[in-house]
Amino acid sequence: MITMDDIIREGHPTLRKIADPVSLPASKEEQDILRSMVEYLINSQDEDTAAQYGLRPGVGLAAPQINVSKKMIAVRTFDHNDEFLELGLFNPKIISHSEETTYLESGEGCLSVDRMVEGEVPRYARIKVKATTLEGEEITLRLKGFAAIVFQHEIDHLNGIMFYDRIDKSDPFKEPLPPKEVIKISKFHGPAS
Repeated sequence: MITMDDIIREGHPTLRKIADPVSLPASKEEQDILRSMVEYLINSQDEDTAAQYGLRPGVGLAAPQINVSKKMIAVRTFDHNDEFLELGLFNPKIISHSEETTYLESGEGCLSVDRMVEGEVPRYARIKVKATTLEGEEITLRLKGFAAIVFQHEIDHLNGIMFYDRIDKSDPFKEPLPPKEVIKISKFHGPAS
């Protein structure tokens, strides 16, 4: 079971490396790691389990955050149609995106960052992601709004990018252009990933 003790924090060199692709079909060890990442999100979103083990709630987790430099992410949230997404994915890649941008009104957070970072993190409003599931199925997801932000945050981790790298240092609250939408979050659309 992954706990907060297994999650590395900013400053750790693995968070700045470009993760290696997973050779498919994934090994049993890689599948087990990805399953445990999904399990962390499930446990962290259960109030009793989170309290018992001191877990910070998360909606996404990337393998580099547990010091495994491989292209694997877990996501557990709702998409723009309020459909529940609970996925462990190998080699996720953004294959297209909108020109329009968006950002989280409350700012982004990260399980690997133990401090509050203020500022608007510009993201694409809509993305298309190609990946391979835990079951070995190749899928393409069309995402927008909050789910699109979560996926971009996690895929950034696979490329050694932290969310605050995207904040304009000279003007942290500068609204992203071109046209944007502001995403407000609710429970399990939570900000940490």
